[in-house]
Amino acid sequence: MTNIPPPAEELRILDWELRQLDARRVQLLQRRAWLLGVLRAAGPAGPPPRPAGPPAPDAAPPSVQNVLLALGGVLLTVAAIAFTVVSWGHLGIGGRSAVLGAVTLAALGIPAFLLRRSLRSTAEAVAGLGLALTVLDAYALRYLALPDVNAFGYAAATSAVLAAVWSGYGLLLRGLRLPLPVAVVAAQLPLILWAGAAHAGAYVMTAALLVTAAFDTALALWAGIRSVRAAAAVGACVLGLWGAASAGWLSVQASGPGGAARAGVLLLFAAGVALVAAWWAKGAEVVSGAAGACGLLVVAASGGVLRTVLAAAWTVPVYLACGVALLAVVRTSLPWALRRGVLAASAAVQGLAVVWALPVAVIALLGPFGWGTRVWSGGQGDARDALLLELPLAHPLLAPLVLGAVAAVLGVTAGPLGDSARRAARHGAPVLLWSAFVALPAALRLPYGAGVAAQLLATAALLAVAARAASAVPAVTASVLALGSSVSVAFLSLATETATLTTLGVLTALHLAACVRSARAGAPAPGTPAYAACAALASALALVCAAGAVWGLRPEHIGLLSLTVPALASAAAARLGTHPLTPPVEIMAAVSGAVAVVLAAGDAPVLSLVLALCAVIASGTALRADRHDVGYAAGALFVLASWVRLASWEVSAPEAYTLPVTVPALLIGWLRRRRDPAASSWAAYGPGLTVTLLPSLAAVWGDVHWQRPLLLGTAALALTLAGAHHRLRAPLVLGGTVLALDALHELAPYIVQVVDALPRWLPPALAGLLLLAVGATYEQRLRDARRFRNVLNRMH
Repeated sequence: MTNIPPPAEELRILDWELRQLDARRVQLLQRRAWLLGVLRAAGPAGPPPRPAGPPAPDAAPPSVQNVLLALGGVLLTVAAIAFTVVSWGHLGIGGRSAVLGAVTLAALGIPAFLLRRSLRSTAEAVAGLGLALTVLDAYALRYLALPDVNAFGYAAATSAVLAAVWSGYGLLLRGLRLPLPVAVVAAQLPLILWAGAAHAGAYVMTAALLVTAAFDTALALWAGIRSVRAAAAVGACVLGLWGAASAGWLSVQASGPGGAARAGVLLLFAAGVALVAAWWAKGAEVVSGAAGACGLLVVAASGGVLRTVLAAAWTVPVYLACGVALLAVVRTSLPWALRRGVLAASAAVQGLAVVWALPVAVIALLGPFGWGTRVWSGGQGDARDALLLELPLAHPLLAPLVLGAVAAVLGVTAGPLGDSARRAARHGAPVLLWSAFVALPAALRLPYGAGVAAQLLATAALLAVAARAASAVPAVTASVLALGSSVSVAFLSLATETATLTTLGVLTALHLAACVRSARAGAPAPGTPAYAACAALASALALVCAAGAVWGLRPEHIGLLSLTVPALASAAAARLGTHPLTPPVEIMAAVSGAVAVVLAAGDAPVLSLVLALCAVIASGTALRADRHDVGYAAGALFVLASWVRLASWEVSAPEAYTLPVTVPALLIGWLRRRRDPAASSWAAYGPGLTVTLLPSLAAVWGDVHWQRPLLLGTAALALTLAGAHHRLRAPLVLGGTVLALDALHELAPYIVQVVDALPRWLPPALAGLLLLAVGATYEQRLRDARRFRNVLNRMH
C-alpha cells in the first residue's frame, strides 16, 4: 500500500529536491570551470574524442565491390589480349577457333545467369570482358581467314557488325548498362572507315561525318535509355563539329561557285541537323546552342557561295550581310529559346566582322603617336601617310563601312530585343560609330588638314553630347571617346607648327566650353565636368609649351613661361570656392607646376626661380580658410628654391642650407608654445632642430678639421642644458644625443689606439663582464630605465 502525503507535504518535498538539484548543478559548473582552466594552462587541447560505437568502414561495400570487379575485368581483358597476340601460334586453327569461341560465348552468356542472381556488378564486369573478346574474335578472323582484305573496309564492316551485335545483346539483357553505349560508340566508325577504304575525297568524308552526326542526333533525341542518349550526344557534338569545320574549310577554300555550292550543301545539311536538334531538344540552353549553330552554318553556306561571285575584298561584308539577315527571325513566332540562339549567331557574325575592321580604326587612332619623336618634321600629303603606319587592309574603306553598318544594326534592332540589348546598343553603337569616323579620313585619303579638322570635329561633337546628355551612361561614354580623339589629334598635329598651335588652342577652347556648359547645366555624371576641366588645363599647358618652342625659348624658359597655367588655375580655384570642380583644378595646377619644375631642371638659377614662383602660388592658395595646409608645401618650395640657389653658388656647407630653415621653424615653435603651453616640445622644436643637427652631425663624421665639431658640440651642449632647465624633452634628447655622438667622433682615434694596444682577448672578456653585471643588476637597471622614462614623460 502506497502512502500519498498531503499536498502541502508533497510540495515541501518537491521544493527540497529542487534545491538539492540546484546545489548539485552549481557544484558541477564550478568543477567544469576548474577543469577548463587546467586544460588551458596545459596547452592546446587534442582532438575531440570519437563517439562510442563500432568503427566506420574504410569504404562502402558497393564501391569496393565495383572497384574490385572493374580491376578483375581489366586483368582478364589484358590476359586475353596477351593470349591472342603471344600464345596464338601454339594452337592449330581448330583449337584457336574453339578456344576463342568457347571463351567468348561463355563471357557473353554468364551475365544472364548472374543477373538472375541479382549480381549486377559482376555481370557488368563479365559482359565487358565478352565485348572485348568479340573484338579479339574479329581481329583473329582477319588475321587467319581474310589476310588480303582491305584493312579499312574490313574495319568498317566489323564495326557495323559489332555495333549491331552489341545492340542486340544489350536489348536482350536489358539489365546490363554497358553494351548499348558501347554499341553507339562502335556505330561512329562504319561510314568514316568506309570512306577511308574507298579513298573518298574531302566532300565524301565530310558527308560521312555529318551523316553519322545526324544518326547520333536522332539517338540523342529519341532513344529511351539515358546512357545511350549521353553517348550519342557526345558523338553528335564531336563528329558534328568536325564535319561542320571540314565543310566550312571546304567552303572557304573553294575557288568557284561549284565547289562553294557543294560545300554549302554540306553546311546546310549540318544546319538542318542542328535545327532538328533545336526543335526537339529539351532545355532552353540546349535549344539556344543548337539554334545558334544552325544560324552560323546557314551564314557560312550562303556567304561561301556569294563570296565566289563578288570580289575577294567583299568577303567579310558578304558574311556580315548574311549574318544581319538572320535578324529577320525576330519577327517570327518561333519559340524564344530558338530565336535567342539565332540572334546569338547573328551577334557572333557581327562581332567577327567588327574584329576584322577594328585594326584600321586602332591604327588610325594610335598611329599619330609616332609624331612624338618627329615633332615638326613637315606635313604629310594626306591623312593616311600621316599615320606613319601601313593599314592592314588592301581596301581600308571597307572597315568604316562595316563598323558603321554594325552600329546601325545595333541601333535599329535593339528595341524589340529587350533591356539587355538596348543597354548593349547604348554602349556599343556610339563606340562603333566613333571608330568608323576615326578610320574614315585615312581610308578616304583626305588631305592632312582635313584629317586634323575631322578629328577636331569628332571631339567637338562628343564633348557636346557629354555636356548635354541626360543620363550618366552617354555622358561618360562620350567623355571617354572625346579623350581618345583629343590625344590622337594632338599627336597628329605635331607634324607642323601651325597645326600644333591651332589644334591645341581649339582643344583648350572646346574642353573649357564643355566644362562650363556641364557645370552650369548640372551634368548627370559628376566626373564629366571634372574631366573637361582637367583636359582644358592639360591642353592649355601643352599650348603654352608649344608656343614657347615656336618662339625659340630654351626648355628652362619654357618651364618658366608654363607657370602661367598653374597661376591661372589657382586663381580659378579660388574663384570657384567650394565648387566640386575645385579639387580637379587644383590637382591640375599642381601637375602643371611639376611640369614647369621638370622643364627648368637643367638650369639651377631658373629652377630656383621656378620653385620660388611655385611657392608664391601655393602661398596664395594657403590664404584660403580651407587650404591652410598648403602652407606647408609653400614653405617646402621656398626652402627648395633657396637650396637650389645655394647649390648654384657652389656652397657646400650644410649649415647654409639648414639654418635658414631652422631659425624660422624654431620661431614658429616658440610662438606656438606661447599660444599653447601644453603643446609637445617635439611638435614645436623637433623639426627645426633636426633639420640642422642631423646634417651637421653627418658632416662632422666626414670632417677632418676641428672647427665644426667644436661648434656643433657647443650648440648641442647648450641645447641639452636649455632642455634640462626648461624641462623640454626635444632639446634635451636631441642635444644630448648629438653631443654624445660628436664626443665619440672626437675620441674615436684614441679609442682605436687603446683597443689596438690591448690584448685580443680583453675586449670579449670586458663585454662578457658587462653583460654579467647588467644581468645581475637587471631589476635595478630596469627600475632606473623606468625612472628615466618617467622623468622624460613628465617633460613637455
